[in-house]
Amino acid sequence: MIKIVAVGKIKEKYFVDGIQEYIKRLGPYTKIEIIEVPDGACAPNASIAEQELVKQKEGDAILSKIKEDEVVICLDLHGKNYNSLEISKKLEEISTYQSSKVTFTIAGSMGYSEKVIQRANLRWCLSNCTFPHQIVRLLLVEQIYRSYKIRKNENYHK
Repeated sequence: MIKIVAVGKIKEKYFVDGIQEYIKRLGPYTKIEIIEVPDGACAPNASIAEQELVKQKEGDAILSKIKEDEVVICLDLHGKNYNSLEISKKLEEISTYQSSKVTFTIAGSMGYSEKVIQRANLRWCLSNCTFPHQIVRLLLVEQIYRSYKIRKNENYHK
């Protein structure tokens, strides 16, 4: 079982359609659930204290959707870089030795609260580039799908 807990809602139909396509493709391999938690409103000129408050609120919302028996992978610019083969192997190791329940998290625009970072079992830097959250969610479901194709030794058209 794969769960994605993401801050914010995707409004653009083309992103929703792309994500749904990969969820459909994942059907034979695993169940996948996407949970959206509200993003905190923060003025562009907000103080550091106000930004921290928003991060804490978003972090608490993320943590409220995670159960104790889930392995948590935070998508984080400060995480470790894994290529597709490496993340596939890592996910296989997790499902074999730790838990069949893997939860990926996607933070809001200000990043994670310290509580979420502490809860993470793994921090994965999806790319050294910065992407909008909608693209990150699409890239994540594609990489999860690719991971299963690799694990099953099946062709994946590039």
